[in-house]
Amino acid sequence: MSGRIVILNGAPRSGKSTIVRAIKDKLDGRWINLGVDHAMATLPASLRPGIGLRPGGERPDLEVDIPNLFFAAYDSIAAHARHGFDVVADLGHHDSYSRPLGILPACAKRLEGLQTLFVGVRCPIDIIMARRNADPQDGYYASGPGIPEPVQRWQDAVHVPGIYDLELDTSLLDADECVLQIANALDHPPRRMPALEQIAAF
Repeated sequence: MSGRIVILNGAPRSGKSTIVRAIKDKLDGRWINLGVDHAMATLPASLRPGIGLRPGGERPDLEVDIPNLFFAAYDSIAAHARHGFDVVADLGHHDSYSRPLGILPACAKRLEGLQTLFVGVRCPIDIIMARRNADPQDGYYASGPGIPEPVQRWQDAVHVPGIYDLELDTSLLDADECVLQIANALDHPPRRMPALEQIAAF
């Protein structure tokens, strides 16, 4: 029997990693995390940040490899699920490269036939900035007045086209509440066409 798949899509610091930890700790199943941090940890310096490449077309030299890195990540997600493991992947999808690459629809097709929940993890940008300033791992983004332009680009691009099976706002829900909603959605799939099937048809 195939495992379940939960894809969490959202901007950096929106709370995806916290939800992943809560899923692994509290949701029944054998959950493996194959998200962006896992993928980046496998890469040589010449390919980083790989699927973590942020919006704005900043590294066109890397873009030739980005689709294949995403496809390899999704092929791995599908393979683990087909072998009976539950998979959660925290990602930041966008198509704001130097030219559109159409990655998300092609990734969605790789999960056809598998129980997949595509979750939009939303968070207001003022909360994201507060989290950055409280934990300034990257001082450039946390410094100065206003919203740094790279942070705004993530906020604008990551939820396009915005088709989800479930949306969570981490400014309103804690991780445990998010897991309860994910568990309910897995147990009671919506009657409409799943989000990734809609996206794959683009």
